[in-house]
Parts: sequence; C-alpha cells; structure tokens
Amino acid sequence: MEEPVWNEWRRPGPTPAQRRRDIGIAVLVMLCAVEFTVLVNSMGAFAQGRAPDLREQLAWVLALSLPLVVRRRYPLAVMLVVSALFIAAQWRQLGDNLVPSAILFLAIFTVGAWEQNRRVARWSRIGVIATMFFWLGFSLVRALLGPPGNFKNAAGPLDPVLASVVYGLEFNIFFFVFAYVVGEMAWTAARRQAELGYQAEELRLSQEQNTRGAITAERMRIARDLHDVVAHHVSVMGIQAGAARRVLDSDPAMARDALHTVEETARTAINELRGLLGVLRADAEPDLRAAPGLDDLPELLENARAAGLEVSHGVYGAPREVPSAVALSAYRVVQEALTNVVKHAAAQHVDVRMRYLDNALELEIADDGRGPSTAPVSGFGLVGMRERLAVHGGSLEAGPRRGTGYLVRASLPTGEKP
Repeated sequence: MEEPVWNEWRRPGPTPAQRRRDIGIAVLVMLCAVEFTVLVNSMGAFAQGRAPDLREQLAWVLALSLPLVVRRRYPLAVMLVVSALFIAAQWRQLGDNLVPSAILFLAIFTVGAWEQNRRVARWSRIGVIATMFFWLGFSLVRALLGPPGNFKNAAGPLDPVLASVVYGLEFNIFFFVFAYVVGEMAWTAARRQAELGYQAEELRLSQEQNTRGAITAERMRIARDLHDVVAHHVSVMGIQAGAARRVLDSDPAMARDALHTVEETARTAINELRGLLGVLRADAEPDLRAAPGLDDLPELLENARAAGLEVSHGVYGAPREVPSAVALSAYRVVQEALTNVVKHAAAQHVDVRMRYLDNALELEIADDGRGPSTAPVSGFGLVGMRERLAVHGGSLEAGPRRGTGYLVRASLPTGEKP
C-alpha cells in the first residue's frame, strides 16, 4: 500500500449519514430563522430600523436556509449562493440579522472544511470575505450620507458615529476570520485522522506480516528439529537392526547388544519427539533446559560408535557455559553431520573437534569416507544446519577434504569471553 502525499490529500465526500445530518441542520436553522423573524417583528426591534412585510422576510430566511441541505456535497456553490442572498437580504433591510449571519458563517466554514480543491477553497473564501467588507463599507457610507442616527443615549468619550463604525469593523473582522480559521482547522483535523487511519492500517498489515513470519520461522525450526531427531536416530537404529539380523544366528550376544542399542536409541528418539510435540501445545512453553546440549555430545558420539564408526573427540580451549540456544544448535550440527557420515560416507573414522574461542564456539566434523561423489552437498540436512547457524549469526563451511573424506566446519558466536 503506497503512502499518500498528504499535502495533496483530498477529503472524501460526505457519507450518507453526514448528508442526512445536513438535512437535519438545515431544517433546524430554518425553524430558528422563522422563530427569530417572528419574534423580531413582534418586538419591532428591526436590525435596520425598518423591514419589509413579514411574509417577504420569511421567504428570505427560507431561501437562505435551504442551500444548507447540500452544503457538504457542494460547499463552494452553497457559499456563493448564500453570500449573494445575504447581500440581497441586507439590501432589503431584513428585520433579523442574527440567523442570516450564522448561515453565512456555516457556509464559509464548510468550504474551508470540505472543498476538495484547496486553492479554490482559499481564494473563494478570501473573495467572499472581501466582498462582504466591500458591502459593509458601502452600507456604512450609505448610513453616513442618510439621515443622522439616533444616538440620544450616547455617553462615551468617542463620537457615536465613529464608535459605530469601529464596532462594526471589529465585529466583522472577528466573524470572518473565525469562520476561515475554523474551516481550516476542520480540514487539517480530517487529514490527520486519515493519516492516523493509514498508519493504523500499515501497523495492522505489518503485525500480520510479522505474525506470518514468526509462524513460518517456528515451522522451519520444528521441521529442522524433527529432521535432526528422526534422521539421526532412525539411521542408527537401521544400522544396528541390520547388524543384528546378520549375526543373529552366528553371534547371538552381538545381536542382543545391537538390539539393545536399537531399543535405547528408540527411547531417546521418543523422548526428544515428546519434547518437540510439547512445544506445539497451545499452553506449553519451550523448555530449553530439557533440550540436548554440549553435555550430551558424549552420548551422541557413543551412538555413532555403536553404528560401527571409530570416533575421536577433542575439546580445545577453556570450556565455559554458552547460551542454551547456542548449545542446542551446536548439538544438532554435530548430530546432523554424524548422521550424514553414517548414511552416506561409508567412512571408517570420524574426528569431532570443538574449540572455545574468545567470542565463538567452533565445531569441526571430518571423516575419511568416499568423498564428494557421495557426500550430501544438498538437501534438508545442510539447509537445516545453515538455518540454525544463521539464527545466531554463525557460519557453515561444508565440502570435500583434500584427498578423501568430507569436512563440516561451523562457527557459533557466544559473546565476549568472561
């Protein structure tokens, strides 16, 4: 989803609910206009000193109120129509000036809040406001040239005519500036709300993507663990079962030992599979303490020896505690490498070396098998090892040795040496 250019954002048109609300507002304004006109005529308190017939006044206020029905759909047209009617009603010296002024305010505000073309919104409002001040000036000049006003109760320090002019100017400046500014604020608030909605949608999509990524990563982790557990133990069980079958008649004691190894390997595989299945439960938490680690490597090497391999094991550097996740990954790398040797290499000897470096744990598994022609240069095993190491920022080198055999070298960062 491409982010909009917010400086060029256009406000969507009014919703059906907002259109219905405009009809309600127009009706309410119309009723208020009728009531105020009747009250003003009943009191004889005309804004211009005199007024036309009551029926004409009601016709004017109804005409001013009616365009508000579509003010958000056609804000510019409504403002122009209301402005023209307002000046015409002023020319006819309408009795009430309060409700017509409120209608004009609402029309100017609506253009600022809803007009799509912001350039048109700005200059049309400025034009209408300038026209209104021109009309105000014309009205003041007409009043000054006409009969003198009735200022018999004037008692202030200023000339009553001057005070009347200043009052009218200040009131109208405040009126029109307020209508302009409030309209701009409404437009800005709508744009910010749209920005927040866009950002909320972006956040929702990002969370969905992160969730899918986490699910995919967890599936890959489980697939790696299942592959490592099943491939290794089943390979050992297959070799031992085959050995037991071959010597069952000639050497029953060796057959019993081989079957015992099959039994123990099966138990180990079942226990590890149970641990993996427990992680899949909704109410289960991963327990890395129950997962195999570096302390379990001797048992792993014994299983390889039981499969007929000569295994040598060396530890270099000062052994130290490493993170449980790193220990598990190291165990799985050795397990997968030994499984590949048993299944593919037809080797007699395998050398497993572990080096504790200052900020890394390095593993080497080298065999004297038949070399690259039968080495597993691809497949789930090596892919799984690379993925495990990549999680910790480690690296993997795998390939044929010079002469004969195959070498797997893995490096796992462990942090600074304490």
